[in-house]
Amino acid sequence: MQEDLRQLEGIDARILAAHEERDQPLLSTLYREAALVLEAGGDTDAACFYFTQAYVFALEAGRVELADDLWQRLSTYGREN
Repeated sequence: MQEDLRQLEGIDARILAAHEERDQPLLSTLYREAALVLEAGGDTDAACFYFTQAYVFALEAGRVELADDLWQRLSTYGREN
């Protein structure tokens, strides 16, 4: 659990920096990475928030394959609507 928190803190810092740079491809990757950590820790609601953010940035960046994967993950949790 502590390791997950440290990992999330590092990812969040990188997310903030990517927002500063307006780097949408990187944001889609980082939000997905954070979502996977939260998903593995059993926090589905938080994971789906991060998956949603990753999905939006993937769409904006034209990362179709990643967006498709994220859509499938959100659909698995009933969050596609």
